[in-house]
Amino acid sequence: MASTEGISGSGARYDSLYFDYVHHPFEPPAEMRGEAPVHQVVVAGAGPVGLTVALELARRGIEVVVLEEDDTVNRGSRAVGTARRSLEIFERIGAGTRFVETGVSWKGGRSYYRDKLVLDFQVQQDPRLKHPPMVSLAQCHVEQYLYEALRAYPNVSLRWSSRVEQVEQDGERVTARVHTPSGSYALHARWLVACDGGRSAVRRSLGKELRGSVYEGRYLIVDIQMRSKEPPGRRVWFDAPAFPGATIIMHKQPFDIWRIDYQLLPEEDLEQEIQPQRVRQRVTEFLTSIGETADWEIDWISPYRAHSLTLDDYRDGRVLFAGDAAHLVPIFGARGMNGGVDDAHNLGWKLAGVAAGHATPALLDTYSIERVDAARQNMALAEKSTRFMTPPTRGHAVMQEAVLSLAVSEPFVRELINPRQVTELRMTGSALRLPDDGSFGHGPAPGAVCPNLPCGASAGGPVFLHDRLGRDFTLLVFGDGGLAGKSRRLDALRISMEMPFGLDAVAVDDVEAAGAFDARPGTAYLVRPDGHVMARWRAWEPETVLPCLARAVQGKEETVHAG
Repeated sequence: MASTEGISGSGARYDSLYFDYVHHPFEPPAEMRGEAPVHQVVVAGAGPVGLTVALELARRGIEVVVLEEDDTVNRGSRAVGTARRSLEIFERIGAGTRFVETGVSWKGGRSYYRDKLVLDFQVQQDPRLKHPPMVSLAQCHVEQYLYEALRAYPNVSLRWSSRVEQVEQDGERVTARVHTPSGSYALHARWLVACDGGRSAVRRSLGKELRGSVYEGRYLIVDIQMRSKEPPGRRVWFDAPAFPGATIIMHKQPFDIWRIDYQLLPEEDLEQEIQPQRVRQRVTEFLTSIGETADWEIDWISPYRAHSLTLDDYRDGRVLFAGDAAHLVPIFGARGMNGGVDDAHNLGWKLAGVAAGHATPALLDTYSIERVDAARQNMALAEKSTRFMTPPTRGHAVMQEAVLSLAVSEPFVRELINPRQVTELRMTGSALRLPDDGSFGHGPAPGAVCPNLPCGASAGGPVFLHDRLGRDFTLLVFGDGGLAGKSRRLDALRISMEMPFGLDAVAVDDVEAAGAFDARPGTAYLVRPDGHVMARWRAWEPETVLPCLARAVQGKEETVHAG
């Protein structure tokens, strides 16, 4: 069995059963040699969110310094569920396909009330989409793959063992006080992105407060290595036979790692329950109760309590907040890390445009508007799951028991137990989203993510829509739509307007893709750099499309009409 080295936050070096951690030496930066450069962007935190922001900025030519308090990637599984949207983003920013190749794909799960099966669900999905709805993959692998992709960029510096302690700003730049093993130094940048987690020092330094709810329910998360014949999927036990009154969740990960989350009852003492000997006893009782007899070892242990909190604004002058530094979402539903990766993708192209002088800082306000709204949608969905998984009041407990008891014999009740882990969010209230004109019956409406459907074939296999998206904006034109002649006018008009954002006009001739988009010949969809649909038209002209890009430059509404 692994020792206390596997306990999160123990301060000891962690030797994993399945992952080889590389510990990076601290290298004194130029600032500690008396130099005082002003960097374009500093990213505080090298978790999945910070690394995604850095990759998005780096591939757009922005100079980035990433600061990470630790000397290696994250310990343990932590954010174990990587959703389809995150997989799409990772591939789009150049981090490759290893997330799917290494991860365990799953499409459903089972829930039990005591020893009775009450739900056997399948995740709703379109089988034509390129990526699976969800893969289980430990956060250490996610960070390692992103870090390796980031190393290819000479315009990025990742400084290990470097913790932001304090932040000050004026109208021109941000100054961060950075603590290292060799002392502290001042770091200057035009912009700073805080991705330094739920206990964000940047947020604290600026006096920003998260608002929302903290739930009383406590869990222990335990990673074990065990050879089991159980298929992948999410299994949940309510009022588990081995743990009366408690909820247990179990997921399969790669390398024969199983993630077990079990609830602690109010009277149980965390300091006693987190000890490896006690954890082994309780996990043994649980595995025996479900018929698992294989040998196993503990890899990692961590406590958890659900929070549903957000900042009211993700921008404070020249400081932007993303991921857990901006919001904390309960783990039930896999919306925490995935929501943070969405933050990073939304912010990356906008901050790159502002940092390069292509757009006004007002564009960054659209980041806050869009992502605060997304966080609140995620929180509302996760709170429903949290109240069911860990009832916060006697009334919620009575409701949970009633639903579960009925679900044993009444199928119509079982949908109330469904975790709905891949619910798509809809962007609303943004200047970078035009209202529809009412002529479309279905398809991705403005604000929705462009679905990554097949749209052709090549010698290497299917070609998907995201493969054809440009780095900046993309106009998908279905059928002919006069694209050849109009694209020349489009380029000429873009140049005459001195439009800094690029625009690729792409013909889509695939019949099935056209059907999914409710497209006729000449229908056009304008897709933003982050993959969200900005506008769609039954018929388009360059003079209709270009003002949409002007909105991005200004970060606010211009006179634009859907035609």
